Amino acid sequence: MTTSTSTSPSFALERESVELAFRRAHLVSREFLTDRYVRIRVAGEELDGFGQTSGVDDHIRIFLPEAEPGTVEEMREAPSREFTPLAWGDDDAGTPFLDLEFALHGDEGVASRWAANAPIGAPIGVGGPRGTIRLAGKPDGWLLAGDETAIAQIRRYAALLDEDDAAVILIEVPTAADQVPIDAPVPVEYIHRKRAFPGTALAAALANMDEDDKPGEDPFVFVGAEQAIVKPARALAVGRWGVDPARAVIKGYWKRGDTEYHAAH
Repeated sequence: MTTSTSTSPSFALERESVELAFRRAHLVSREFLTDRYVRIRVAGEELDGFGQTSGVDDHIRIFLPEAEPGTVEEMREAPSREFTPLAWGDDDAGTPFLDLEFALHGDEGVASRWAANAPIGAPIGVGGPRGTIRLAGKPDGWLLAGDETAIAQIRRYAALLDEDDAAVILIEVPTAADQVPIDAPVPVEYIHRKRAFPGTALAAALANMDEDDKPGEDPFVFVGAEQAIVKPARALAVGRWGVDPARAVIKGYWKRGDTEYHAAH
């Protein structure tokens, strides 16, 4: 059964173009939050002005050369991947910084290897973002769900929550040892997939939700995991809850067998 949305939406998603910029920085710190999840900080004067928008959902492309490139063109030729910027600003010395988080997959990916093993001082290029999504107004409920690759974006949305908000936060990780702390004013439910393929446990949890589980009358829905999550997430948000698909963000953050894949912004 489909439930109609409010005739007076409490919020809207507004897309904003951002002037594309390419910045160079260097790795300055690394913190393992679990054995398979790491936060890194990169810093450099060229990061000055990064993130000067009011958006809450955007992506950058990071470039990971093996050695310090001589030119920007050489940096752009390095292996690259799409990522969600987590936090940015100036450190105590006034140097601009950018924080990123990585779900580690052993030696399977260039970004995973770099995040876990690159020496302090290693160079990095940061391209973008090209655009951002601004949340205008305030939803009366929230569903934030994803696997470990979506944790950084879930953190950014969770920072918008108030203590009395109706909200559901679901994070799928392999085991209890992989639970990454999330700063949120509501409880976070962790789903353990164990040996199952990533996204399947989260998909099952979404399939088990019905109208009674809908947080608020006009909720915002964010779901990000392996590409196969899109269909069950849309079935819940659009099909059972009646959420306007133009006011939800449902993405395959990665795709099985395709290390270059990343959902369009």
